[in-house]
Amino acid sequence: MKYAGEELRRRPRVAVIGGNRPDALSLETAYCVGRLLAERGAILVCGGLGGVMEAAARGCREAGGLSLGILPGKEIEEANPWIDIAVATGIGYNRNSIVVLNAQSVIAINGEYGTLSEIAFARIFGKKVIGLNTWEIPGVIPASSAEEAVELALEGIEKK
Repeated sequence: MKYAGEELRRRPRVAVIGGNRPDALSLETAYCVGRLLAERGAILVCGGLGGVMEAAARGCREAGGLSLGILPGKEIEEANPWIDIAVATGIGYNRNSIVVLNAQSVIAINGEYGTLSEIAFARIFGKKVIGLNTWEIPGVIPASSAEEAVELALEGIEKK
């Protein structure tokens, strides 16, 4: 007998990470990435706050997708209004490891040192990292568009 959550458990999970204070192009890119992930049936995982996270979650929601926000604080009310499921951790930036652990691949958009720490955790945990206007370092696969980033992020995990 199947239960309702079984289909959700099989959907690909992609983390979208990035800065709290991105430029306008990065916000637009994040929105497109969130939308495209939803259209492909993926669950969006992010840090649940503003900037890139909020833009991606809004794109995801507006396309009928599901978003999971792993928050640094103790209150689920801290989540941006586009997050469907908020998880309070109370562990600050340490939550960055939890964000990437709960995804099969990662798309980094813009970002500063918090994003860099998530990239590092993703590489430590063996996750594929796709980069859009972010840190150009070994282990980050550059993409030139939201479409390419989503394609690369989902490559290999949609079939599981």
